[in-house]
Amino acid sequence: MDKAAILQHSKQRKLLLSAGLSWMFDAMDVGLISFIVAALAAEWHLGPQQIGLLTAINSVGMAVGAAVAGSLADRYGRRAVLLWTLLIFSAASGLSALTTGFAVLCLLRFVAGFGLGGELPVATTLVSETVSERERGRAVVLLESFWAVGWIAAALIAYFVIPDYGWRVAFAIGAVPAIYALYLRRAIQDPPRYTRLQERRPLGERIAALWSKRYRRSTLMLWVLWFTVVFSYYGMFLWLPTVMVMKGYTLVKSFQYVLIITLAQLPGYFTAAYLIEKTGRKFVLAVFLLGTGICAIWFGNAWTEGMLLAAGMCLSFFNLGAWGAMYAYTPELYPTAIRATGSGFAASFGRIGGIIGPYLVGYLVAGKMAVGAIFMIFFTAIVIGAMAVLFLGQETKGQPVE
Repeated sequence: MDKAAILQHSKQRKLLLSAGLSWMFDAMDVGLISFIVAALAAEWHLGPQQIGLLTAINSVGMAVGAAVAGSLADRYGRRAVLLWTLLIFSAASGLSALTTGFAVLCLLRFVAGFGLGGELPVATTLVSETVSERERGRAVVLLESFWAVGWIAAALIAYFVIPDYGWRVAFAIGAVPAIYALYLRRAIQDPPRYTRLQERRPLGERIAALWSKRYRRSTLMLWVLWFTVVFSYYGMFLWLPTVMVMKGYTLVKSFQYVLIITLAQLPGYFTAAYLIEKTGRKFVLAVFLLGTGICAIWFGNAWTEGMLLAAGMCLSFFNLGAWGAMYAYTPELYPTAIRATGSGFAASFGRIGGIIGPYLVGYLVAGKMAVGAIFMIFFTAIVIGAMAVLFLGQETKGQPVE
């Protein structure tokens, strides 16, 4: 390997680590919410529908943020939008620690979700445009693997901090990424392929291009895929601690189990990262999505401690591996001029599923529906997503991003 190649490889690793840490903070914030609502339910006497509303409002913000930030990133650059979204969600998370009422907390969670939802598609676009064709898919899946690190950090904070120091301290920790944004200002730059663009298309033209004859099939497939994956993920995982409590475990015990389940996300990401450049995007997505669906049925109908942990770990493994492949696949289907817009709007439509999922679970739990029947709904959604990829998707392994 010559000096130029070594230097380029070093830059790519630095970018992956820099963007990955911001991704980790995003996941930590989302993960903390799933633990905090379980504690808030006891302290503020919240019902299942209020819990569903609080988790859903976060996804409303993420839906708006993904569309807005994706559009702005194609107009003003990936780096600037990434930094601003990081600062927005950090500030809102820190302010959440001071809230004394449910309505204000919902408002702040919307703002935090706006920053979170905006940052994720912009970060994947940035990495996808910077890394070479041979490593691009693997790099984006590894970027997504920082999500598992963030969830593990959230589970550790929930286990060691919330029982002794309360949920406000957990929210305050979520403000730390604002300091990290100062480092990111110097650590990352816009990709050369973006800076070489001769013109920045108007937003209306970019949206029209997503549904033009050339990209219509890809856009439809991505919107179905994102909706089903986000619907099932947020419906299942934001309710994990609460579902554990419903199955008879204490709050602290449920936090401990969810931490163990969350650890299984990492091998899921790493397996997907290995396979995605070997077998292609469609194969990895189909296998990991179908694995998720099967494990959802298993977890929903588990009745012993061992079955709950085993099913939960397998659910984490397959579901988060599918997330990594989805993030790698999405920006590859559009050209540079509309890439962030396409990724952002697909993610935004998916977040509608993230709004419906948790709220639907709250409604069904309040209606005394069995957990197994609820998880069957998620199985059905996941299968629909897998079919969309198999029949509408095109393989992008090893192909140029333009």
